[in-house]
Amino acid sequence: MRLLLLSDIHGNIPALIAIDRFFADFTDIPFDAICNCGDSTVYGPFPNETLQWLQNRKAFSILGNTDHKVITLLQGKNFKKPHDEEKRIMYRSTVEALNSQSKEYLLSLEDTQRLELEGLTIGLFHGSPAHPRELLFAHTPDSRFQELSLLSNCRIIVTGHSHSPYHKQIHTTHFINPGSVGRMFDGNPEASCATLTLSGEDIQVDLHRIPYPVEEVVSALQHQHLPEIYSEMFRQGRKLN
Repeated sequence: MRLLLLSDIHGNIPALIAIDRFFADFTDIPFDAICNCGDSTVYGPFPNETLQWLQNRKAFSILGNTDHKVITLLQGKNFKKPHDEEKRIMYRSTVEALNSQSKEYLLSLEDTQRLELEGLTIGLFHGSPAHPRELLFAHTPDSRFQELSLLSNCRIIVTGHSHSPYHKQIHTTHFINPGSVGRMFDGNPEASCATLTLSGEDIQVDLHRIPYPVEEVVSALQHQHLPEIYSEMFRQGRKLN
């Protein structure tokens, strides 16, 4: 069984299309499932196209913190953070752009999912099994991963939020962060994702970086008169505010 692991797409459909094309060229074997760990919306200018892509592929998707704030606005409420007006503009623009199908889909998603595949339990979390905003990195102490392993009772734990790709095995538990499809922070703007191959007790994880046409995102941001700083963020693959 072969799975595509995604997270933190942030409304970047050109990056998703590039991932599609990369694996179509790389192999003619389709994915058995697609798993997405949230933050599908905000900052990128293509929220409807992104959510439609996930729906069309029947992806196992959960909510991230940016998605939650979008839902808060959809419910007629407001949020205190972020305070930065440039960031708040990006949330409002996403809400204004969403069509009825996208709203319905977003409202249907949960914070976590557990999948039973090939006799293994796979947990999807945005931040960590302990908290949706916990930031996990490759350099996070192994003792913390051990605590989370005991807490979740999953053989494979897939998370996002930190935009930092890694695969760590702590005893029999595999922790995977596929990185950010749409908004990497490490100075490399290429899309980040992972593949997970399951064969009996064998678990294989591969991390991928895939180039995509960043200027398509920049052009759409400029067309929608959104803050210029986000054009530079996508170009540089860095967080600038």
